[in-house]
Amino acid sequence: MASLNRRKTSNSVRKQSGKNRLDVRRLTCEEVMQKPRAVRSTASMADVLEAMTMKELDHLFIVNRDGVPMGRIHAIDVLKLISRKTVNRSIAWMHGIEAKQLVNLPPMTVRLETPLLKAGALMLTHDLNQIAVVNDDGVLAGVVSHSTIARHLPKFVL
Repeated sequence: MASLNRRKTSNSVRKQSGKNRLDVRRLTCEEVMQKPRAVRSTASMADVLEAMTMKELDHLFIVNRDGVPMGRIHAIDVLKLISRKTVNRSIAWMHGIEAKQLVNLPPMTVRLETPLLKAGALMLTHDLNQIAVVNDDGVLAGVVSHSTIARHLPKFVL
């Protein structure tokens, strides 16, 4: 009788874990995304640097006037640019350079309805620590990072 009860318990556990696996596949970026940190493309390099240092950020998304992401600036890239010997480090220079000039590549994005697992796979494949989430109009709505995934996936694994 005890072995029969164990089987029932293990079957119910399997059904629950199967249900959790289905739920994790349906979990979308919209449900778990974080607020994005962004500046307009017309912001100066001084504005970018100030935003990063005052808010202790390691990156900022650059968006156009409609809110569509144009790129992402990482603090390391800004520091590399400033530290180059050929760059004039004056305040006037930093106010004259627009943020959009610091962007090399457009950011990789996913849509609101993209499954979180797919966003995680894209981040791993392309060696990204976060990915922009856009709405149907292409406007930056949020961001999914490794910490976002780490916060939500263990609920389904355990």
